[in-house]
Amino acid sequence: MAHYFENDKNLKSEMREHQVKLFDKSYTFTTDHGVFSKEGLDFGTRTLLETVPLEELHGNVLDLGCGYGPIGIILKDQVDVNVDMLDVNLRSLHLARMNAEKNNVNVQIFESNGYEHVTKKYDYIITNPPIRVGKKILYELLFGAKEHLNKNGELWLVINKAQGAKSLVRDLEKEYETEIMKKNKGFYIIKAKLR
Repeated sequence: MAHYFENDKNLKSEMREHQVKLFDKSYTFTTDHGVFSKEGLDFGTRTLLETVPLEELHGNVLDLGCGYGPIGIILKDQVDVNVDMLDVNLRSLHLARMNAEKNNVNVQIFESNGYEHVTKKYDYIITNPPIRVGKKILYELLFGAKEHLNKNGELWLVINKAQGAKSLVRDLEKEYETEIMKKNKGFYIIKAKLR
């Protein structure tokens, strides 16, 4: 089975459109096979978006592993910030560009394997990380954020308790000021701030 962090040229396409209602507004997203949460906005991402303090967001925001784009697109629509979105999956990037246009937001979307093509620093890195890549790569993404955050920058992420949320919090605490901002049906919303 293909994973959403791989580029499988043989994977058939079957685009679907989904309506997402959040913050009293409707958004339209097109998804497809081979991308994360192709059935629409997943509960973890929704909980993450509902927990990030919109009134505090400022400056530059990175949607790390953007998939078809809900995090970056909704945040850009809600708040006047600069949003960059990256993914390693070419199909995801194609959908994210389509969805940005469909939802009338101006964001920068580019291909990058982790931080490979990231050239600037951010005030916020926000992610529903690709747990299935395995612990080594996952930790490279989460701890690598330190090199790409401005002073006082924050990493926000969602992870399920069943996927190791508790041990991840303990590990993050070694290098970040770490706080569990919300727990909802097994999902942990974590804020990790640069010390």
